[in-house]
Amino acid sequence: MIRLVIFDAFGTILAPRLPVYVQYSQTFAPYLGVLDPDALKSAFRVALKQLQVEKPVYENGAEGWWGEVIKRTAVGAGADPQTVDKSLPEIVPKLMKRFSSREGYKAFDDSLPTLEKLRAMGVKSALVSNADSRMRLVLDDLSLSPHLTEILISEEEGIEKPAKEIFARACQRVGVGLDEAVHVGDELDGDYYGASKAGLQALLVRRPGPEGDDERKEEGENLCGVTVVHSLLEVADWVQQKNSGKK
Repeated sequence: MIRLVIFDAFGTILAPRLPVYVQYSQTFAPYLGVLDPDALKSAFRVALKQLQVEKPVYENGAEGWWGEVIKRTAVGAGADPQTVDKSLPEIVPKLMKRFSSREGYKAFDDSLPTLEKLRAMGVKSALVSNADSRMRLVLDDLSLSPHLTEILISEEEGIEKPAKEIFARACQRVGVGLDEAVHVGDELDGDYYGASKAGLQALLVRRPGPEGDDERKEEGENLCGVTVVHSLLEVADWVQQKNSGKK
């Protein structure tokens, strides 16, 4: 019996309202001029991965952490380093604020209907995200918070997916066993295998289009044996089948 569905945030129940590199470009332009979009996109991905390795769980605070990502993104996209340094005190707060609300993010069309359907089925929902505390503001602004029994944010917890402990904490706080929960996310290692190794069931979200397969798929990944859903409404259907004893 599935009593709890745990959702990832980014790429699962919400997404940037515009691609991140576009929003960075819009914020950079008055200070740094127009930067090449492809260079920005690539530089952001590189900077993000570097900081995730160098300073996991937003070491030394989210604003400083993201400030370094923003700096490396701008310089990596070709902006003058000295101009970047002078402009960061204005750029960083603007981007931090933008990505704290619906200005920066949107909920997928199937997010709220799925949460409502699960509630009607008597199944609780929670969220586990490798995000900083601004995620709570985003969830509030998108009217998703009232539908989530528990919200676990890696910056606040001091651990992040794929650590088993963060999944265990979510189940413990809701009051369900690991075998009574399923985790839904869009990252193969952090979400799917992380949850599976922690003792939960798992579903990998791969939405069609640029916000799905094209955006999230890792080079050379193998989805053999992985249970994939293409929308969150399929998650509710999967839970319903599990709880009715159907295969």
